[in-house]
Amino acid sequence: MSSPRLASSRKARLALVAGGLVAVLGLGAALYGVAGGSNGGACPLSAATAARVAPFARGEVAALQVDPRPKPAPAITFTGPDGQLRTLADLKGRTLLLNLWATWCAPCKAEMPALDRLQGALGGQDFEVVALNLDTRNPDRPPRWMTENGIARLAYYSDPAGRALPVLQQGGDVVGLPTTFLIDPAGCEIGVMKGPAEWASEDALKLVRAALGQG
Repeated sequence: MSSPRLASSRKARLALVAGGLVAVLGLGAALYGVAGGSNGGACPLSAATAARVAPFARGEVAALQVDPRPKPAPAITFTGPDGQLRTLADLKGRTLLLNLWATWCAPCKAEMPALDRLQGALGGQDFEVVALNLDTRNPDRPPRWMTENGIARLAYYSDPAGRALPVLQQGGDVVGLPTTFLIDPAGCEIGVMKGPAEWASEDALKLVRAALGQG
């Protein structure tokens, strides 16, 4: 039978061990919150942009789902206007409206003129509409359709090899077309629109200007 003094000493050692374990777990949680977490901790400064944009997700762009904890945009590869492979990381440094479209998608084609006008109104050094075509057959059809329908301001981005869509679907944000991502200059996803929108509307212009930090 153990003495009262031995039992007391054993309890003290157990308390110290338990306290140390709690401290370690607490430190791990703190580090996870800083370096990990649900968004990998890679976009801490983008939360301010999301907060600035959220009040403008209304009217014609009310369906934009703004993420209060932005995450890195999907790591996708596609073909640029020059025919060379690009990634979204190559386009860092400006705010992007990444729109996924295809010629077999009627709502996609219906919103393309508005995206073209948005690019004409706000496109430049700080902002670009990246309309990424996902057709994998008849590679001449999408650019021909753009020309025939007067889509003149949008650069032609494409993914004829079908690399991007599986990555985007795996992330869970893409369940159909069109889908549009708002991405900040740091390459962080501020929000996603599932479905078409009137991107040349005053509501859309205000939202993009908010993302750019303009008035």
